[in-house]
Amino acid sequence: MKHRKANLKIVDVVKEKGYEKYLYKCISPMPFRKYRKRREYLEKAVPRGFSKKILFFKEVAVGQIEYAPVEVSGYPILGEGIVVMHCIWVLRKAKGHGFGKRLLAVMRREHGDAEGFATVALENHWSPWLKKEHMEYLGFKPIASMKVTHRTKHRDEPFKIYLMWLPNKQKAEQPSWNQEQMLEGVHFCIAHPLYHPQNFGDKHILAKVE
Repeated sequence: MKHRKANLKIVDVVKEKGYEKYLYKCISPMPFRKYRKRREYLEKAVPRGFSKKILFFKEVAVGQIEYAPVEVSGYPILGEGIVVMHCIWVLRKAKGHGFGKRLLAVMRREHGDAEGFATVALENHWSPWLKKEHMEYLGFKPIASMKVTHRTKHRDEPFKIYLMWLPNKQKAEQPSWNQEQMLEGVHFCIAHPLYHPQNFGDKHILAKVE
């Protein structure tokens, strides 16, 4: 255990110098490049509490978590005193060490006075990211959902988007979400499974399935 801890480091890439590329890319193999939508989001969110942590194990980036106060979240989630987790991810080769729970603990410790933590999760989506069972493993519970299809990818494969909730206080009020805005997809991260490309002209990247 001591040996593993000696090889582990969690870096705040907002505050520490030399890690700027991780503000524009995640630990996926996608190349680093700055892009307008992300830059605009960071300019708005960083001064108001946006945070991103990268977990290094044996000097290799293998995990990440990104979150922000609900007022500057990249998701259309609504509530008071809530912190919204954009994503949490640990590479498959680093599974089994509890790194996901360790990253979650960093967020919870940093925002110990929050009413709770919210995020979105996916079910039956072709991407391995943001899976509902992974969020449930971390302690989140589904409180709302909608069934959708993607308008440009896998059109014949409907999937579900869930609003997930992890209360931090006993009588915390659950968040809500704006489903209409959720159908637009997200703009803050090019690697996100629900990313709305800059060159996609229509307002909605997703279509609701009744």
